[in-house]
Amino acid sequence: MIAAPALSRARPRAVSNWLLTICVLIFAMVVVGGITRLTESGLSITEWKPITGAIPPLTQAQWEHQFQLYQRIPEYQQLNRGMTLTEFKNIFFWEWVHRQLGRVIGLVALLPLIWFAARKAIPAGYGWRTAIIFLGVCVQGAIGWWMVASGLSERTDVSHVRLAVHLLTALLIFAYTLWTALDLRSPEAQPRRIPTIGLWTLGALFVQLLFGAYVAGLDAGYAFSTWPLMGSELYPVGAPWLEPALRNFVDNPITVQFIHRWWAFVVLAFAVVLARRVKRAGGRRESILVHAAIGTQILLGIATLLTGVALHVAVAHQATAALLLASIVAAAHRLASASASPVENGMGATPLVPGAVAGR
Repeated sequence: MIAAPALSRARPRAVSNWLLTICVLIFAMVVVGGITRLTESGLSITEWKPITGAIPPLTQAQWEHQFQLYQRIPEYQQLNRGMTLTEFKNIFFWEWVHRQLGRVIGLVALLPLIWFAARKAIPAGYGWRTAIIFLGVCVQGAIGWWMVASGLSERTDVSHVRLAVHLLTALLIFAYTLWTALDLRSPEAQPRRIPTIGLWTLGALFVQLLFGAYVAGLDAGYAFSTWPLMGSELYPVGAPWLEPALRNFVDNPITVQFIHRWWAFVVLAFAVVLARRVKRAGGRRESILVHAAIGTQILLGIATLLTGVALHVAVAHQATAALLLASIVAAAHRLASASASPVENGMGATPLVPGAVAGR
């Protein structure tokens, strides 16, 4: 238990609200990131300037300089040769907004952390967890540039593997931050251990998110725009097959789309089990949210295919993926609160890792 003197200065609700704000910003970042990818805007800014890059080009000369930098990379030379400056400004806008949001998240993660720490308002056991969140945000920025750099010299797009690392890291930070915020709202800010069914559901979801990132990075959504069959077959027999065979699960757009289509129903099965358990434990609201999110997400995935990856549908699909993750985290936390004893550990429990699993 947390000692009374520590509680007298700690402000768990305020710290939780701060973390929830970070979650909202990460959600916005995921949505804008999806737009950036779908509009092929991600390589429009070819330099990484974390501080000075916050100011966009303001003069004609500055715009022309940025455009000249873009004209040096393979994407322009092989795909967009002849692009006008006005067209370049359109793609520059989304990448700039994406990076600007990253800067905002960094500041929102850092400045309140300093303020809460200085006032000793962070409950015992949560100092290191909030520091991990800030460090994760910093690492995510570096991963973002590592991803962009992969498309500046030889490729005409970014590495889909690096794109997957970038997206999954963002969603992992999102889930960890949300779990920590919910812990802080528990009685006396006691951390909770994630139930086994929550861990399995999140694991299945992260596999689906991984293949979703591969689909995005490989433009695999354009491979087949029919459902449930791929053309006239469940899996096109005549489709190219890479060697060694394991490469197909990473680099083959057709295989990646096939897995992403059907793994969704594995996630559905786990999500339904989790929703039913949390409902029996008194979490009817969380159960409804999980059911609504997983159903909507599957329908949006099908619609994304049938519309030929229409921008608004595909962006909604990516946004709902983040909402589905949030609903599963909330349901798992609600189940943990109802079925497991609070963790009485002065350092708190490490959430969302195999070592922090309740027996249920």
